[in-house]
Amino acid sequence: MTTVLLVRHGRSTANTSAVLAGRTPGVALDDRGREQAAALAERLGALPLAAIVSSPLQRCLETAAPLAAATGVRVTKEKRLAECDYGDWTGRSIKELMKEKLWKVVQAHPSAVAFPGGESMAGMAARAVSAIRDWDERLTTSHGPAAVWVACSHGDLIKAVVADAMGVHLDLFQRIVIDPGSVTAIRYTDTRPFLLKVNDTGGDTSAYRPPAKSNRSGRGDAVVGGGAGPKS
Repeated sequence: MTTVLLVRHGRSTANTSAVLAGRTPGVALDDRGREQAAALAERLGALPLAAIVSSPLQRCLETAAPLAAATGVRVTKEKRLAECDYGDWTGRSIKELMKEKLWKVVQAHPSAVAFPGGESMAGMAARAVSAIRDWDERLTTSHGPAAVWVACSHGDLIKAVVADAMGVHLDLFQRIVIDPGSVTAIRYTDTRPFLLKVNDTGGDTSAYRPPAKSNRSGRGDAVVGGGAGPKS
């Protein structure tokens, strides 16, 4: 029952200037983003992390660095966790993009979207889900079914992974909110994923800890009635 903590990078200079950064190199965290990265390290630093896997883009590496320092776990770059390739949309202001005809399709029918000069949203979702599931299987093999690990990535990628875990179509993923510096936890089992928390920006981290031995069967059964929740 391996658990992945999907961390969105802290607030970046592109976020505050309302520009679609995409894969633009050199986009760094702003002051608030650095505070969020430090807070993540404080919240998650005591967890027994099996790995920290990150998008190779600067804003994600800057977010993961304090957590790596706190835990002693090195950051491994994973290109499949990189931001969506927005092609010709990259570097343009959100205000300007909202006037494009494609914007409405992105909102209502993202599975049909292919960014001019870039990749499709379906392709982005497929590689993100593949990366998370591949790493999850690898870490289950090397660290056991109770492993907890961190994947630091970008908003749309995390939303796509959440949609997959919930078994919903990509066209519904715009209903999911993933804020900068947030944590989303998914526990994978042999039969289904369990979505533990979404867009968590503070508070109790007990749900992120490995499950009790009595719950490590890997059967993936949902508790009828909802269960008692994680032990504090």
